[in-house]
Amino acid sequence: MRRPVLRNLFLASSLVALAQLMTPTDADAEARLALVIGQSAYRTVPELPNAANDARGMTELLGNAGFTVTTAANLAQNEMRAAISDFAGKVSASGADTVALVFYAGHGLQIDGENYLVPVDLDPKREADIPLQGVRLNDLLNTLGALPTRARIFMLDACRNNPFPALSGAGHGLAIVDTKAGALGSFISYSTSPGAEAEDGSGVDSPYTTAALTVAKQPNLPIEEVFKRIRIAVAQSTDGRQIPWESSSLTTDFKFFGGESSGGQPALPGASAMALASGTRSVADWRKDLQGKEPKAAYELVIADDTVEAYQAYVELYAQASYTPRLRTILERRRQMLAWERATAINTRASFEAYLANWDNSDLAATARRLLLRVQNRNYALPVAAAAAPAPVAVAMAPTCPCSAPSTPATPVNPAVAPVIKKRVDDTPPKRKVVETPPKPRRPPPDEVIYERAPPPGPPPEAVGVGIGVGIGLGMGMGGRGGSGYGRGDYNRGRY
Repeated sequence: MRRPVLRNLFLASSLVALAQLMTPTDADAEARLALVIGQSAYRTVPELPNAANDARGMTELLGNAGFTVTTAANLAQNEMRAAISDFAGKVSASGADTVALVFYAGHGLQIDGENYLVPVDLDPKREADIPLQGVRLNDLLNTLGALPTRARIFMLDACRNNPFPALSGAGHGLAIVDTKAGALGSFISYSTSPGAEAEDGSGVDSPYTTAALTVAKQPNLPIEEVFKRIRIAVAQSTDGRQIPWESSSLTTDFKFFGGESSGGQPALPGASAMALASGTRSVADWRKDLQGKEPKAAYELVIADDTVEAYQAYVELYAQASYTPRLRTILERRRQMLAWERATAINTRASFEAYLANWDNSDLAATARRLLLRVQNRNYALPVAAAAAPAPVAVAMAPTCPCSAPSTPATPVNPAVAPVIKKRVDDTPPKRKVVETPPKPRRPPPDEVIYERAPPPGPPPEAVGVGIGVGIGLGMGMGGRGGSGYGRGDYNRGRY
């Protein structure tokens, strides 16, 4: 009797162990692919030693996190485009349940509101050479954004200073990229704020990558919390000179490493792991949250949130704190970059004029004037057409005739046609009702009498004068024959 019981217990324990082995972890439940690019050996400007180190460190970290990593270093333009294309092919073949991550360390440039990754063979003589020799960041984002994936993560340590003398008019740092304006499921992180420059660092790795290699190893941290802690760590290591920034449109959770947290840092006070997806709080809300806190604790809270509202509330409440001057600088630059993003996104004369009205002395003012000139030339004929067209409301409220349907205007885009047609229709009915005139033909047609009655007896046609005279004379003297005489005269008159 004991053998069946023991056998059943052994079988049950084996099944439990097998189920535990087959239960996927967070990293195993999805395919993870990564492309790591390190641009260090530039050919026309000084090298970036830390970029190569950053790429090696991230390759090891991502491999430990369950990613299949493709590492590429010192890529020329064609090689970089080929590497992105090959990686996109792997992501597409992996299926929709895939997390795709791209890490880039190297130079990045902003030209005319566009962000570019810099190949090692780039050698510009003017700003117009960058679109021809660089690789647009949007091309990378759009290539992966067109593929069905669980999530797309972009880490860009690419905001270092501009080393190319021919590009003195280019804006500092990178322009804002709002992931919410593209395909859902994307997360992008800059090593510093938009429009600012990142430091290469004095250590083996850059400040951004150094913080990422440390924080991302902590288990069971959502990606939003990981990058908040990275932002605080970088701000501390650079004494507030560098503040990483990110934008998220993720629709699923992601963690670099799963498992229960043991020995990791506690969550930041007041910092929600999903704050990026929860909406922005107002300045008044932040004032309530910060009221009564020590300046340093309040500083870490607003740095973790990294929004205009949080920075505004801090500088209002802590005017005398040592952190206030740097936050005021960050706040001013962030507002400027948000205005620049709106101007380039709308891309009209009015949008660039609005930017120049407030930021005429900024590093992007020269670019704004150049783009303003372009849209002025592009829209040269638009004011004439706009002036000729009446307001759309007038067309919608124009009277219509219930008895007839107006014909479709020849040019639908010109609403001036419709009122003319409707007015013509409205005027027609009154004319028919008001004007009362006798029939148009005032006398019968010449041949009408001839066909309706036969010629009466009387003299032949050639005796016209006689017929008329006799008819009149007899009619006056003799009543019975007068009618006959008048009849002859009428007949003869009709003949003529």
